[in-house]
Amino acid sequence: MKPIEEVIIIGAGPIGLAAAARLVEKGIRPTVIEKGHTVGAAILKWGHVSLFTPWSYMVDEAVANLLTRHGWSGVDANVTPTGRQVVEQYLQPAAELPELAEHIRYSTEVFGVSKAGISKHTTLGRDSARFVVHCRNEQGIQVLHSDAVIDASGTWSTPNPLGLDGLPVPGELANQESVYYGIPDILGTQRNGFARKRTLVVGAGHSAMNIVLDLLRLQTVASGTEVIWGLRKDNIDKLLGKGINDKVPARRQLGLAAKEAMEHGALKLVSQLDIKELTRTEHGLDISALAAGTHIKMQVDNIIVATGFSPDLEMLRELRLDLDHIVEAPSRLAPLIDPNLHSCGSVRTHGVDELSHHDRHFYIVGMKSYGRAPTFLMLTGYEQVRSIVESLAGNDVAARSSQLRFPGAPETQQGACCS
Repeated sequence: MKPIEEVIIIGAGPIGLAAAARLVEKGIRPTVIEKGHTVGAAILKWGHVSLFTPWSYMVDEAVANLLTRHGWSGVDANVTPTGRQVVEQYLQPAAELPELAEHIRYSTEVFGVSKAGISKHTTLGRDSARFVVHCRNEQGIQVLHSDAVIDASGTWSTPNPLGLDGLPVPGELANQESVYYGIPDILGTQRNGFARKRTLVVGAGHSAMNIVLDLLRLQTVASGTEVIWGLRKDNIDKLLGKGINDKVPARRQLGLAAKEAMEHGALKLVSQLDIKELTRTEHGLDISALAAGTHIKMQVDNIIVATGFSPDLEMLRELRLDLDHIVEAPSRLAPLIDPNLHSCGSVRTHGVDELSHHDRHFYIVGMKSYGRAPTFLMLTGYEQVRSIVESLAGNDVAARSSQLRFPGAPETQQGACCS
């Protein structure tokens, strides 16, 4: 088998840069293709948000080694950064290093990956064919070739819609000026859009909790700001209980603050919310919905949808993927992360074996590798690409020898999943 000499990485976020640094260590040439104008472009869209875990969970060893070699002073491992700080203090300095800078192409979007001269239905010669990656930028269409492809493009650009069936509800697409996805900068650049307005937040995760608490902070300085929190399930006790008892301090604080706001009447909660239709009126958005099976009407100015993300697989449609039909994660990884079975923030160590597909040397890593599953730790992604790069370099023993260590966790709990 011909040795791997060149690898294309899609996405210049933390996992994509870690993959590039690992490849450089092995003498394999990476080409990193980033849709945004800078590294960590997706992270900057929620750069105002504090992460749940400290710097010790944010930094990849290979990237840190490169930075240190060039005089990087490092970060305080115990401090919890914002998304912007992760980009400005870690990713951007790394991307400017000579070992990495020449390999990154910005403002370039990948729209197709296949095998050179071979479509998905063709088997003859498939294993020996190189990968072909089609991308576009302001110079036009470019076609690149490589021996392997690592998709670290994430899921930020494909948020889930309002509908419980996974589809937009009637009126959702027609009222996009009042429907927000992800985590808006409520206390910063987007403040005027929420101050003294009525906002419904839909979602049951910690991102939704963060949004609700930002709106409550805004409420204290902008009277007339109303906050409604809509949960699709009747799981508020479990959500707040987990927040309070969670071993991650930032999450515990979110749970306590949300519980206190409800007890003081500053936050209205609607559980088992099933939105059926949005209608624009002169007074805002009229919402027709079910709440615990009962028809209700609400009127708001804004809706923030924090219901998670799904992987965009369109650019991979000519590849032979091995994906679970439920979670849309690699089939051998899916049972470890399926939210129908797990509620934890970490899974047992996994790498090249669990992330392989029918087309050899193609891998999906990072948040996108988790498909529709909601929880992902950056350290898990770093271990994914370490294992993959070792395999691409021909080091099979190292590829299958776990090096993942969660800071502060006992040896017996490393990589373990909760029930």
